[in-house]
Amino acid sequence: MSHVIFIPARYASQRFPGKPLQALTGATGVTKSLIERSWLAARAVSGVDGVYVLTDDERIAEPCRAFGAEVLMTPDTCRNGTERCAAAVPLLDEEPDIVVNLQGDAPLTPPHYVEALVAAMTADPDIVMATPVLRTDRDHLEKLRADRKANRVGGTTAVFAASRDALYFSKEVLPFYDNAPDDAVPVFHHVGCYAYRPSALRQYAALPEGRLERREGLEQLRFLEHGVPVRCVEVEARGRSFWELNNPSDVPLIEDIMKREGIA
Repeated sequence: MSHVIFIPARYASQRFPGKPLQALTGATGVTKSLIERSWLAARAVSGVDGVYVLTDDERIAEPCRAFGAEVLMTPDTCRNGTERCAAAVPLLDEEPDIVVNLQGDAPLTPPHYVEALVAAMTADPDIVMATPVLRTDRDHLEKLRADRKANRVGGTTAVFAASRDALYFSKEVLPFYDNAPDDAVPVFHHVGCYAYRPSALRQYAALPEGRLERREGLEQLRFLEHGVPVRCVEVEARGRSFWELNNPSDVPLIEDIMKREGIA
């Protein structure tokens, strides 16, 4: 099956304007932008037929072309990355079987997370959309809870059924955890990466924005609000740390992880 990776990137973020161009210094002291590091993460995924940056702003497009990325210019009316992916599919010469949306603020996404999504959708043709979830350990959970206590919009958690289809995604830490022991119901960090069939993207673009989607600021909730199942694929850390760049305060955290894990 053919699959491509799209990296949606917009300049006009309300919480962090110009975020894709944020400089990040790696283990060797080399500084690269957030969007370039996300592009490098996408290129490390095996079996990919193409990696494209999607944007509506030349302030992002120009530096992306400079470091070698293929750029697809999408409308400035796209309200989120999934709408941007839907707009980009018709710009390709051939429609792929699977479209992966690797968020431009997640340069620490390991290749095997994306590969797990593609494998799940290849094995089960009934899955129209899939997303990775990572079981938190105590340290990871405390980082999520610290963001909420500080009233920062940070990581997202996922709750899913026995079928592995999502029940809900939230910026709150769900399920309620308090001081539960480590063997209690686990908290899963939703990794900001999606895989869709093109038909699901077309359906999404035709649906109205959902109330929960708008309240949480989570694009995937539009699928759930309209009865479209989202399969959660549990992935393993394999010694890698995961965190997204949601706020300026995440920059030193991500740089520390890159240095600790030897990411150049």
